[in-house]
Amino acid sequence: QVQLVESGGGLVQPGGSLRLSCAASGSIGSINAMGWYRQAPGKQRELVASIPSGGSTNYADSVKGRFTISRDNAKNTVYLQMNSLKPEDTAVYYCNADLKDRWGWSRNYWGQGTQVTVSS
Repeated sequence: QVQLVESGGGLVQPGGSLRLSCAASGSIGSINAMGWYRQAPGKQRELVASIPSGGSTNYADSVKGRFTISRDNAKNTVYLQMNSLKPEDTAVYYCNADLKDRWGWSRNYWGQGTQVTVSS
């Protein structure tokens, strides 16, 4: 089994910043890609940003220039630095990992989600 544990959500004023972290642990062989998704009330879950094991990052148009995704492969951890936050960024943010477990099977895992609320 693999667990993804997120942290760093909270309440922030418009224009503020937050940093989300997601640590993967358990029966991990190798991690291919990690990413962040979000789901606002009444909306579908959408990709925010993704980062493969060795390639270029990918961002939703709505967060380009404001959010930065990074990862620490030694710690199996992915981060999302969110700057210049807007009320429309309010959502539950989910971490996702596409990986191979220690037996070589391809798996996809989700974190439990962390609430980000941008409000004055």
